[in-house]
Amino acid sequence: MRSTLEGCLRHFLLAIQLNFKNPAAIVYGYLIPVIFLLAFGAVFRTGSPPLLAQMGQLVTITILGGACFGLPTALVAERERGVWRRYRLLPVATPWLILSAMLARLSIVVSSVLFQLVAAGLIFRTPAPAHPGAFALGLLAVAAAFLGLGFLIAALADNVPAVQALGQCIFLPMIMIGGVGVPLAVLPVWAQRMAGFMPGRYAVELLAACFDPSATWSGARFRVAALLVIGLAAGVAGARLFRWETGRLEASARWWIAGALASWMAVGAIAWGTGHLKPVLPEMDAWSNITEAQIAGITFDGLPADSDIVTTLAPPDAPGVRAFAGKLQSWPPGATDDAGQSIRNLVAVAAIADLCADPREGEMARAVYDRIRSAFDAAAARQALAWIVSRPDDGQTPVKAPELGLFRHPPERLVRQRSVLYAKKYLGRLLGKIRD
Repeated sequence: MRSTLEGCLRHFLLAIQLNFKNPAAIVYGYLIPVIFLLAFGAVFRTGSPPLLAQMGQLVTITILGGACFGLPTALVAERERGVWRRYRLLPVATPWLILSAMLARLSIVVSSVLFQLVAAGLIFRTPAPAHPGAFALGLLAVAAAFLGLGFLIAALADNVPAVQALGQCIFLPMIMIGGVGVPLAVLPVWAQRMAGFMPGRYAVELLAACFDPSATWSGARFRVAALLVIGLAAGVAGARLFRWETGRLEASARWWIAGALASWMAVGAIAWGTGHLKPVLPEMDAWSNITEAQIAGITFDGLPADSDIVTTLAPPDAPGVRAFAGKLQSWPPGATDDAGQSIRNLVAVAAIADLCADPREGEMARAVYDRIRSAFDAAAARQALAWIVSRPDDGQTPVKAPELGLFRHPPERLVRQRSVLYAKKYLGRLLGKIRD
């Protein structure tokens, strides 16, 4: 047993050494994740904090690259060079050699994920996972699933180009309609349901919750189970079809492949039947799902007085309100097709004026309230204001409004925070809980 463990350790170290001598493995393990990080940063850097909502996708892409491309590329390249044929002569059982190779790849995948987290923090100031323990467990579950898939690809591919082709058959569907590259919220409902038959959706949802301080972890057990089932099925098929050297696959290979794919279908069917594939609404529609119970749960204690230097609000019919109200009526961001986003934009105007200490801040805030009350349905206004209070980081928020004379642009984080206070003052008035 001791000699077996020593042999596994030596093979583990050798596998890591050979990985860093393989340019393709380096590209898929470290370069591609950075490329995706920069691409996501160019699109989503306006988030608050930047990229926090996309880190589940980015980490999943990193694991996908290392497990479904890096692992089979290294194994097949070694097999083509006759390395594994020589391993067969060692006095170590095949399962131990495979285990050490998988552990070596797991170490490489974890290092590439940590590299990406550090890069995101340095380049975009993205925070670390809010739940590091859960993140570690989620990372292991996702890596186990994708390493199983990568091992199956290595067993099926005859050469390195075949690895690329088979890897893309898994990678591209999950990127396009599996919730990994394109967020589920922007996909049509049919694509969201189809994503439930792919492991990428469960990986993203599991890892994304680790970055969310308010995560509820509902459905986390199912996601972990789904990933482990898919990974185990693929791993068993890969072990059964494992080849020491290049050659023809067994005639029974198609049945093992079918068994691995059947695990995807089974997971998707169970998820559908148990309600785990509910459509994910885009952020612009999230406000319309705010319930009356959620609105009733909002408290209004501790708000600054209307005459305070923070969140100043002029009394009704104060001088200057009517003049600014005319400009507000023709302000395009306050009259978009989405009522919730329009109200968020209007509340941001009051927040910007307050943060910039504009001499008209009180009158502007009053004009915003009058505009919301008169231009929008009462129920929609309540839902949108409660959405701003309960989910301050959703949607888009302007940081300046030059058309309204607000040229300075305070940080978005502060605008969102101040918008919450104003939204509470407006909502309290609409509900009759704050006297005007």
